[in-house]
Amino acid sequence: MTAPGSAPQPVKDPPGGGRAVAVWSIGVAVYFVAVIFRTSLGVAGLDAADRFHVNASALATFSLLQLLVYAGMQIPVGLMVDRLGTKKVLTLGAVLFTVGQLGFALSPSYGMALAARALLGCGDAMTFISVLRLGTRWFPARRGPLMAQLAGLVGMAGNLVSTLVLAPVLHGVGWTAAFAGSAVAGLVVLVPLVLFLRDHPEGHEPAPAGVRAAGAAAGPPAGASGGASGGFVRRQIRESWSEPGTRLGLWVHFTTQFPAMVFLLLWGMPFLVEAQGLSRTTAGGLLTLVVASNMALGLVYGQIVGRRQSARIPLALGTVGLTALLWAAVLAYPGDRAPMGLLIALCLVLGGCGPASMIGFDFARPANPAERQGTASGITNMGGFIASMTTLLTVGVLLDATGDDYRIAFSTVFVLEALGVSQILRLRRPALAREAAREAAREVATHRITIPAPAPVPAGGAVRGGVEPGAERGPEPDPVSRACPLPDAAGREGP
Repeated sequence: MTAPGSAPQPVKDPPGGGRAVAVWSIGVAVYFVAVIFRTSLGVAGLDAADRFHVNASALATFSLLQLLVYAGMQIPVGLMVDRLGTKKVLTLGAVLFTVGQLGFALSPSYGMALAARALLGCGDAMTFISVLRLGTRWFPARRGPLMAQLAGLVGMAGNLVSTLVLAPVLHGVGWTAAFAGSAVAGLVVLVPLVLFLRDHPEGHEPAPAGVRAAGAAAGPPAGASGGASGGFVRRQIRESWSEPGTRLGLWVHFTTQFPAMVFLLLWGMPFLVEAQGLSRTTAGGLLTLVVASNMALGLVYGQIVGRRQSARIPLALGTVGLTALLWAAVLAYPGDRAPMGLLIALCLVLGGCGPASMIGFDFARPANPAERQGTASGITNMGGFIASMTTLLTVGVLLDATGDDYRIAFSTVFVLEALGVSQILRLRRPALAREAAREAAREVATHRITIPAPAPVPAGGAVRGGVEPGAERGPEPDPVSRACPLPDAAGREGP
């Protein structure tokens, strides 16, 4: 409780610095390995079809199941991060995805391989939200967009390793040796994670979950831990979802991420080899181009969004528009095969999908307090993976139904993009209005006003206005709440 007459102290930003970079790098290394494991099937899709004797729909089920587990775990993982902390969740994730990758290497049957990919997806799901949480706990808020983009960039570097390293190793030493050997990387990152990673800097500990719960609403009696836990879960999800910024973040992620995800995760290699007649080497080079473009554009997007928040919507919608335009040009090109220049342009534009999807977190982050960041990030992160799952399955089904007509199968991209754009346009006004009002109110609330010392008062005279010369007083009545009332959860302004 604040002493009478004193203004509440604003929450201090984390300090950043060299130690923050070191701790964050450990978390990002775990995410890097998780992405290598996640995308390893993208360069082994045709080999997997031969090894397990499956068609396109069954092949798509590998990635579909992995993403289904990943997306389904996002809210539970967000709640776990908020409740248990980053280190415990990341450690569990590293163990699960390492066991899953090893199991995939040794699986003798399609069913066992599916189970291994599901386990891998469960562990993978625990990594990215944890890394986002490390960024918010160890770095100042103004660094948030850049740290998120850098994390995404490192993830794409993992994708690059899959394309450039795992693919030739797979064809050189065989399935079991390649996947089992890659699983060693999981053990390598587990050691520094257990020994050195910390959830937050000293002096920046979050309030215990029970204290936050008590502050938000009257909790159950002591000893009713089950009810308290259930109340915490429901409250975290309800309050996060009630924010238009969280929902806008989900739809931005939904609309921007999936075209590149589907291309890199499974269908890019078959499309380039079977539909476009390219060699595996050339197709691998184009997949590498997507990753390289993603890494370059990630730095650009992070700098732009960090300096100009108003650029978020134009960047997201511009990326969606360019992606749709290039896909339409490739699929509608007369003749059996699109020219190489057009395929290169498509891959360059697909590289912007990952950085654009990170903008979704830049809407959810300011809309939620620190104790809800994990849950809000989990909700946002579900968007792109739900869209990716839908597209992966639909493309596989349509390929089987149409005799491998990739033009019809990939037309699914336009349907989901149209749905996502409609939701972004619907939610952007209430989300941005609420964000602007909250920021303005925060600025007023955290700036104390100092009254200049008046002229000397004659001996025995009264102090003018009852204020000691040079004394401070708390914040003036908030003009923002009168001039710019906070909208409610539906985006309507209050009275």
